Amino acid sequence: MRNRVGIGYDSHRLVDGRPLILGGIEIPFEQGLLGHSDGDALLHAITDALLGAAGLPDIGQLFPNTVTKWKDADSRDLLREVGGRVRAAGWQIGNVDAVLIAERPKISPYIGQMRETIAATLQVETGCVNLKGKTAEGLGALGAGEGMAAHAVCLIYAVD
Repeated sequence: MRNRVGIGYDSHRLVDGRPLILGGIEIPFEQGLLGHSDGDALLHAITDALLGAAGLPDIGQLFPNTVTKWKDADSRDLLREVGGRVRAAGWQIGNVDAVLIAERPKISPYIGQMRETIAATLQVETGCVNLKGKTAEGLGALGAGEGMAAHAVCLIYAVD
């Protein structure tokens, strides 16, 4: 069996006047992530990890911020399309592991729902998706609560 691994990263600034969307769900918070789409840094990192593993163009090439079609797009739709492209290229998604770096809000109460949403979007078992929340311990812009970042890794395997 052939296996491939991909990594993804994304970060967005927190701003007033936008909902906070993480892992495909809305989380109650006074600010949201600035982005051309819904700003879901967690799904964007996962999307790029899958694209990298499959050797496909990155999220910015597939869904450029210069195209109005993607303005305020639901990142679940982007991830769903990428999952389809990965499968069409002859790969199956093995697992996804991701970490969100944010000072607040605490995401632990939402991890179960985010895992279920991501798994359903990718058409995999919930157990194939793992999420963690970390803080930056007050270091830098993330530690100051100015934004959020996410790292993701995934494993895909060839379907023969």
